[in-house]
Amino acid sequence: MLAEWSGFFVAAAGACAALGGLIIVAASVSVTEMIAIPGMASRAGVAIALLVASTIIALAALMPGLTAGGFGWLVLLAGGIALGLALESLWRLVRTRQPGAREHRGLGESIAKGSIGVLPSAAFCVAGVLLVLGDAAGAYWIAAGILLAIFSAVVSAWVVLVEIRR
Repeated sequence: MLAEWSGFFVAAAGACAALGGLIIVAASVSVTEMIAIPGMASRAGVAIALLVASTIIALAALMPGLTAGGFGWLVLLAGGIALGLALESLWRLVRTRQPGAREHRGLGESIAKGSIGVLPSAAFCVAGVLLVLGDAAGAYWIAAGILLAIFSAVVSAWVVLVEIRR
C-alpha cells in the first residue's frame, strides 16, 4: 500500500525538512519582535512541529518492512503531539490581546489564525486511526495533512518574516 506513495513521501520529506529549516532561520532573525507579540512564538513553534511531524511521517513511510498498523500508530503519535501543540497555541491566541492593537482580536479571527495549525495535525490523527484499522484511505489523509502543514508553514513563515515588522 505505501510503496505506491514512495515518490510523494520522498518529495514531502525533502520539502518539509527544507521549509522547517527556513522557519527556524526566520524565527531566529526575528526573535526579539516575535517574543514581544503574544502567541507569535507558539505559532512559529506549531509550524515547525507540523513540518517535523510531516518529515518524520514521510520518512517512516519509506522504511522497509513497516506494517500499515505500525505506521498508523506512528502517524497517530506524531499527529497527536502536533495537535496538542496546535491546540495550546490556539488557546493562547484566543485568550491574549496583541499589544498596540487598535481593538481586541475577535474570537472568530483568533480561531481562524489558530486553526491553520489544528487542521493538518487533526488530519494526521484521522490518518493514523484509519491505518491502524487497516483502511488504506489513511494514506490520503496523510497527504492532506502534509499539504495542509506546508500551507500552514508558508503562512507562518510569511507572518514571522514580514507581518511582525509592519
